[in-house]
Amino acid sequence: MRQKTARPARKQPSTVPPPRKLRRETRQLEDGRGGTVSAVIAYPDGFSAGRVPGVILAHGAGNDMTNPLLVAVHEGLARQGYLSVKFNFPYTERGRRAPDPGPVLETCYRSIAAAVRTDEALRPPQLIIGGKSLGGRIASQLAAQGEASDGVLLLGYPLHPPGKPEKLRVEHLTRITVPMLFFAGTRDPLCTLVLLRQTLKRLVVPVALHVIVEGDHSFVVPKRTGRTQEEVYAEMITVSSAWMREHL
Repeated sequence: MRQKTARPARKQPSTVPPPRKLRRETRQLEDGRGGTVSAVIAYPDGFSAGRVPGVILAHGAGNDMTNPLLVAVHEGLARQGYLSVKFNFPYTERGRRAPDPGPVLETCYRSIAAAVRTDEALRPPQLIIGGKSLGGRIASQLAAQGEASDGVLLLGYPLHPPGKPEKLRVEHLTRITVPMLFFAGTRDPLCTLVLLRQTLKRLVVPVALHVIVEGDHSFVVPKRTGRTQEEVYAEMITVSSAWMREHL
C-alpha cells in the first residue's frame, strides 16, 4: 500500500496534463425507485462518447452536490480530461436532512452508474466511482458487491462515527477487487488515521492514501497553515487525476 502525506511545497506531476475547458449539463436521472434526481455532467474539452474515462461522485450526508469540495473535484477532474458526473441522493433532492436508508442510497447510485455506462452520448470505457464521506462509503459498498467499476475514489472515508473509533465501517472493504484512493485529513473526527492505516494494510488490491495535514472531514484547513481551500482542492484534484491515469 502506498501512503503519502501532503507537504507545503507542491509540484504538479508531469503525468497530469494542463487544465482544459469544460462544458456542464444538468439532467434528471432515474433513481431506481420510480423517481428522479438531479445530476450534473461535466464534459472535458474535446469530449468524444465512448472514448473518455468517467468518474461518478456522490455527496456526503450533511450536504448535497453543491458542496464546495464536491464541486471543486467534479469540475477539476473534468478539466483534467475526464467525463465527470455528480448527483443528489433522493433525500437531498427532496429537501430532507436525514439520509435515506442504505438500500435506497445504493439503488440510486447503482441506477446513476447504469445510466452513465449505457447512455449513447456518454459510454465511458472505464469508470471510477466514489464520493465525499457517505457518498464514497456507498460507492465502496457497491464495489464490494461486485458493481462494475475500475476504481474507487474516497474523499474522506467515514471510518467510524465521531468519538466511536471502536465502531469501524470496514468489513466490506476486503471484498473490493479494484484499486482505491483514500483522502484523509489529520483533524478528521470520523477517521482516525492510525486505524485507517491498519485497515488498509489488510487489503490486497492497490490502495493509495493521501493525507491532508490539518484537514478536517471536509478538508477545511485552519488559517494558521497558510494554505487556501483552493490550494487544498487543487492538490486533491492533481493527486486524483494522477492516480486515475495510473490505473485506467
